Amino acid sequence: MVNINIDNIKSVYFVGAGGIGMSALVRYFLSKGKLVAGYDRTPSELTECLIAEGAQIHYEEDVHLIPEACRDRENTLVVLTPAVPQEHEELTYFRDNGFEIQKRAQVLGTITHSSKGLCVAGTHGKTTTSSMAAHLLYQSHVGCTAFLGGISKNYETNLLLSQTSPYTVIEADEFDRSFHWLSPYMSVITATDPDHLDIYGTAEAYLESFEHYTTLIQPGGALIIRKGISLHPQVQPGVKVYTYSRDEGDFHAENIRIGNGEIFIDFVGPEVRIEDIRLGVPVSINIENGVAAMALAHLNGVTDEEIKQGMASFRGVDRRFDFKIKNDRIVFLSDYAHHPSEIKQSVLSIRELYRDKKITAIFQPHLYTRTRDFYKDFAESLSLLDEVILVDIYPAREQPIPGVTSQLIYDNLRPGIEKSMCKKEEILDVLKNKKIEVLITLGAGDIENYVPAITEKLNTMD
Repeated sequence: MVNINIDNIKSVYFVGAGGIGMSALVRYFLSKGKLVAGYDRTPSELTECLIAEGAQIHYEEDVHLIPEACRDRENTLVVLTPAVPQEHEELTYFRDNGFEIQKRAQVLGTITHSSKGLCVAGTHGKTTTSSMAAHLLYQSHVGCTAFLGGISKNYETNLLLSQTSPYTVIEADEFDRSFHWLSPYMSVITATDPDHLDIYGTAEAYLESFEHYTTLIQPGGALIIRKGISLHPQVQPGVKVYTYSRDEGDFHAENIRIGNGEIFIDFVGPEVRIEDIRLGVPVSINIENGVAAMALAHLNGVTDEEIKQGMASFRGVDRRFDFKIKNDRIVFLSDYAHHPSEIKQSVLSIRELYRDKKITAIFQPHLYTRTRDFYKDFAESLSLLDEVILVDIYPAREQPIPGVTSQLIYDNLRPGIEKSMCKKEEILDVLKNKKIEVLITLGAGDIENYVPAITEKLNTMD
């Protein structure tokens, strides 16, 4: 830290406390006995949990609501999410009064600097892979601390704590170049499909950012990179480089068996072969995610039997291939997929499970810039479905861009596909008149808020 030692600070204030990454830090500082407070724009299930756990959170942008303890400049750390605008009233107050303000990733880098960071980076797949790796380590004799980008269904939290393990599992986020604050001991890179072009400008700059990230891996550690991705790692001397994928590479799967709602594989790597591993979340994309997670666990001392038990007992992550209804009549799941490549993987995984069923998706595009940059790619991925229902773009941190709407995707869907557009508030009415066999909600916005009502609706339909 620049002016502040985490052990010495008494209070931590979060500007944007309810984000998935920020909330893990809220929980971390609460576990350390600090006074924790903060602002978030809207109440959510997550912010209500944080309040119940001891955080003081409010939802109005108002300096007067900052607790007295957090006005002590010498003993307070202010943590900022890049999603909050620079002119935010509370942020302006802290800035004008000379408080130590740090980005979430800076703080995470400091907390984890003295541990062996096991980081998972990539355009997509990182939340599931890091959560799997954390579970494999945490349930083994090795143990770990973990800061996750989703709520683990095994532990119902995004923060795991160990008093004894030297390892910290971290989801390494490339948004705003956040992962450059980390010092990984080992890292997985799952994918480098260009994204966040509002930040990076070009695909080349996006790849350069990943290449710089590979220089941060510490000597004695390792890089586990998905075979075939367009990246030229620039590792330091003493860093081993391994490849992985579903079917080939230093680490891969063999003898894949998919059927009756289950998946079994053999895990193969240098000097390791573990047979008949059952995937606790049996979707085909988890074969590749699992290979990466098992490689990370194996290289850090988790035994073959612990890996086998951990993979079978992994229950998944909220909003990642999250089955809400699964019976002979109807299947409904929600997925966070919000990049064209991610959507393609998601749809292909569902298609593999339900070859003879009609598959319908409700898709909420996330960000105007991402829609502008990739609308043709979104249309191509969504065209693998039987039916697409598009809702309006979720703006998150962005202002509207003239001419950029969900209509761009709609107009580029393949001829003949069943397609419609509606407001998110109209989703239940639209579903009322449809014959649903397999339904998936896709997107990283507030589409998730409608999932409980959709679940209830589908359960009552004939």
